[in-house]
Amino acid sequence: MTELVEGLNERVRALRYAVRRISLTPLLVRAGVFLSVLVGFLVAYPVQAFTPRSVLALTVVAVLPAVGPRRIWPTFAALVTVGGWLLATLGYGRPLALWRLLAVAALLYLAHTLCALAALLPSNALVDPDLVLRWLARAGGVVLASAVLGIVLAWLGGLGGDRGFQAATVAGLLVAVGLAALLSFLLRRK
Repeated sequence: MTELVEGLNERVRALRYAVRRISLTPLLVRAGVFLSVLVGFLVAYPVQAFTPRSVLALTVVAVLPAVGPRRIWPTFAALVTVGGWLLATLGYGRPLALWRLLAVAALLYLAHTLCALAALLPSNALVDPDLVLRWLARAGGVVLASAVLGIVLAWLGGLGGDRGFQAATVAGLLVAVGLAALLSFLLRRK
């Protein structure tokens, strides 16, 4: 019995030591993961779906990628966000709004990129704040470019009446082929 108590005491000491060694920047990055996932849930889900139990469950799901960014939790949180979007549009009949779609996409990307950064940073790392600012600036550039491209493609989809969907499909296909070619070029370059 004393071995069990000693083992438990050792684990508590190790946990205290690990908590004392956590530095501020990795903790703030993980807080950013939590907030971006939680705000993504708030934007994606319909108001009717928010009960105390569901808010608690969504909060737990938002904590998981912040605690374990190297595991499956970021993907799980993204799938829960997309499920909320589908529930709102198909289940509750919420009309599609471009601003909401862009906000969900931006928050999903922000959560994804912050999880990648949190996975790279040890919890006790001393990190220059400029590194995080450059990372966020790069993520902001990607979000801005994606939003502009999405708005332009949505505008192109509205041109031409019934043929507008065909123009948007062709434009989307050209973008997908261009991105595949760019990725292929970048992979061969290494």
